[in-house]
Amino acid sequence: MGSAEQRSRAGIWLLIAVAALAIGVAMVFLTRGALEREREFRAAPPCVSVPVEVSDCRWEQSFTVRSVDTHSGERESPEAELSLPSGKPWHLTFRWPGPVLSQLEPGDKVVGLIWRGQVVEVRNAAGTWQETSDGPLEWPEDRLGGALAGLSFGLVGLVGALWSLFAPGPRHANAAKAVRWHGVAMGVTAIVTLWVQSANDWPMWSIPAVWGPLALALLASAVAFARAGLRGELDGGAVPSTT
Repeated sequence: MGSAEQRSRAGIWLLIAVAALAIGVAMVFLTRGALEREREFRAAPPCVSVPVEVSDCRWEQSFTVRSVDTHSGERESPEAELSLPSGKPWHLTFRWPGPVLSQLEPGDKVVGLIWRGQVVEVRNAAGTWQETSDGPLEWPEDRLGGALAGLSFGLVGLVGALWSLFAPGPRHANAAKAVRWHGVAMGVTAIVTLWVQSANDWPMWSIPAVWGPLALALLASAVAFARAGLRGELDGGAVPSTT
């Protein structure tokens, strides 16, 4: 590979790594925001009377279902129109059709949980609940997994890209390439860990607890491969020793 081609690829990797870092940083702030909103919701007391303005307390209000549209097979959000006992309509959207919305029919009675002027949860007569699109439980686990993936891939990929740009040569190129791909592996590991956590309904702290040791192992592997690349052991495809 010529020097120009090597620098071109390194530049592309640099842009990708910077973008991943930016996404990772944004996910960190989104995680903090989601956790704070969830804490505020869980700490909110019940309202002592019907709130007449936007309030931090929680109020359970009876509604009658007017219409339901799950938009099955469409890209629009599922939605429902409810009515208060006074007849005033209240339009809601949902992230998913189930488990409550898909079972509702016009005329059914439901209970809506109102918080900060929005219906954040709907419960049917059987006691099954479903969050609306305004719900406060915003899955901070997803954002944490995205933050770990973006930051780990971005940082390691950035090192590999800058290495290729400022330390050219075949051995440095091989070492930098190994570092970059280990960054990809760290990011993918974070996403897989998030998937496993979600599938098993593990607590949020399990994500860094599982991903952390795996990331350290990959980081140690990246160092070993980089050293092997500088010694020329990767020129012929040899596997480097970790000792």
